[in-house]
Amino acid sequence: AFEAWWNIVMAAQMTDAHRRFLQVLMSHGIMEGSEARKLHRHCCEIHKAYYAHDKLDDFIGTINRHLQPLFMQIRKGMSEGDGRAHYALVNLAETEITKMASDYTENELELFRKTMDLIILSENGFASSTEILNLADQLKTKKMKKKEAEQMLKVFVEDKWLSERNGEYTLHTRCIIEMEQYILSNYQDVARKCNICHSLAIQSQVCESCGIVMHLPCVRKYFKAQTEPRCPQCNDFWSCDIPGMSQMDSPSPSKRGRMEKSSLLSSRRC
Repeated sequence: AFEAWWNIVMAAQMTDAHRRFLQVLMSHGIMEGSEARKLHRHCCEIHKAYYAHDKLDDFIGTINRHLQPLFMQIRKGMSEGDGRAHYALVNLAETEITKMASDYTENELELFRKTMDLIILSENGFASSTEILNLADQLKTKKMKKKEAEQMLKVFVEDKWLSERNGEYTLHTRCIIEMEQYILSNYQDVARKCNICHSLAIQSQVCESCGIVMHLPCVRKYFKAQTEPRCPQCNDFWSCDIPGMSQMDSPSPSKRGRMEKSSLLSSRRC
């Protein structure tokens, strides 16, 4: 099936520069924006195609038009940690975690789903390794030893489905881009979109008054020039600590919520 799909793409009326770009992106799974821009230039130079440094999105748009009949799309997303742009190839026809089904066993997929549950239902968008490893002997498909579960967590990180920092796990940018619709459909009560960039927000802050959510990088960017941060939706004072803003610069400290553990581990309910 993959070979037939690839042959259709290869036969489409795209230049070799477009095809090379797509092939490299597929091999990486996900690509950071600066790397994608370098690849864009490299592909155009190698194949003597038209190149303009500010036309990457147009270049990708051409590829996406040819991918549309195949229900595939290169999507742009943002790292929730630093706000940098990333690009990933998404299968629009998949309604569940079917992309992973060919790479993992049933109990490995169950471990991932349960890990995703912990992360999305948490207050800060993270789950500790202890919490996840405690799931190992609760799997319905086939129980795992904790050492096996620990190894699988490493594999999920290597495959860019999870990110790990100091024993805390969150969803990798690749996972968020590729599974956004799945998460929004399956976690309707808790999954929310950022009020600023309108993408799925896992690590976020919540307005205490109206309940809108914002990514941490979006919070930082939106409130950067404001002397007193106010919610973009209801205009009430934003009581959460703004990532990257020092205590000296922080407005109305007496009104602020509790301090964040860090900009990466800040609570959604600050």
